[in-house]
Amino acid sequence: MDPLIQSKRNHLDSLIARSRQLGDASARDDIVARVYQTTRSICEDVVHYQDKERLFRTEKLDRVLTSPIWGYPIMLAMLGVIFWLTIAGANAPSEMLAQLFGWLEGYLTLTFQALHAPDWLHGLLVLGLYRGISWVVSVMLPPMAIFFPIFGLLENFGYLPRVAFNMDRLFKGSGGHGKQSLTMAMGFGCNAAAILSTRIIESPRERMLAILTNNFVPCNGRWPTLILLSSLFMAAGIADGMQTFVTAAVVMGMVLFGIVVTLTVSWGLSKTALRGVPTHYTLELPPYRKPKFWNTILRATLDKSLYVLKRAVIVAAPAGVITWILANTPAGDVSALEQVVAFLDPFARALGLDGFILMAFILGLPANEIVLPILLMGYLSTGAMTEVEDMAALKQIFLDHGWTWLTALNMMLFSLLHYPCGTTLINIYKETKSPKWTFLSFAIPTGIAIGVTFIVTQTVRALGLL
Repeated sequence: MDPLIQSKRNHLDSLIARSRQLGDASARDDIVARVYQTTRSICEDVVHYQDKERLFRTEKLDRVLTSPIWGYPIMLAMLGVIFWLTIAGANAPSEMLAQLFGWLEGYLTLTFQALHAPDWLHGLLVLGLYRGISWVVSVMLPPMAIFFPIFGLLENFGYLPRVAFNMDRLFKGSGGHGKQSLTMAMGFGCNAAAILSTRIIESPRERMLAILTNNFVPCNGRWPTLILLSSLFMAAGIADGMQTFVTAAVVMGMVLFGIVVTLTVSWGLSKTALRGVPTHYTLELPPYRKPKFWNTILRATLDKSLYVLKRAVIVAAPAGVITWILANTPAGDVSALEQVVAFLDPFARALGLDGFILMAFILGLPANEIVLPILLMGYLSTGAMTEVEDMAALKQIFLDHGWTWLTALNMMLFSLLHYPCGTTLINIYKETKSPKWTFLSFAIPTGIAIGVTFIVTQTVRALGLL
């Protein structure tokens, strides 16, 4: 036999033996590592860098930021700082916007009185439509105007690809793809947009995993619910200087729980309905660069914050009107809204909620942004939105309807885990062209939300913690 052929055969036999020794997954990792080492050595021979110091700085930072030991703690600390800045920075602007809308509402009311407009028209347009929109703007705009630019600066700096690199280890272990971390990060802004971003995943199986689990990270429409209830109930009784820190910690805990659910559901689906072997994720980490500060802030504010706010206002306007009509339409001795609430209440109580909360989630299907406005409009006997500038009065409304810390916790959990909004479901159908997968994307998170809140409620009641 030709010595060259014999040498090739011996080399192939050794590779097969090593593959069996390492196992399929480890063998693939070993092959990818060897390919990377070879290409790196070739680059070092033929590529000459003008700014070697910048390259060395990038490598030094990557040794820390992508380290198996330090990568995750730094990532969590960064997330906590973002939440703290968002919550601390949004309080004053939200209050100022609420006071501005309250001042304008007074003049709107005087205008209606001067025109001798009927009370129902004033209630419909001002107490329903105007207050619903003012709630969305005053509560949503300040956090988004802080969160999205900070997120954009991290992306511009080059840190987000490092997050994807770190998360790749977890997603590969759960049967998913490393790029799923990028689509998950997109979900922090908007789940509907994140569904479109799953196109970057080449494998149909892994793309479906990303689509079915993307809803478990809170989008912009759920941030106000998590932040508000954390500050009103979870941080209650804490010293003033620590309330923002506790609120940020609770919100971060919710986000981490959502990530755990994402990984768990991905693992479960990869072992059942979406069996398969994870494909490899080769990610080229870009060099760190100085962010274009003002350009990034302006682009994030205009492209993301104002776009999302516009969408929320368009959806909140008709929802506020519908809720006001239901709350002021007689149906026997009570309103039509109260009839619906009475029907939903027994099931909701088993989940630690009430009929009003469940009704708000149902009517809030078009957009998560309108769940809280609908809930508050339903709680008030006239169906009118309360003004948001007085947080103490706002909490008192919840307490008057029997809320405890458990109610707030379960609403936060249900908000985090429940079905995607209408726009996201439409995008899922467009991307999958499958009624079955669209239904599962609705049913899986809804079932998990019901199961988690039921277990939490029954456990707390059994232990007598209330």
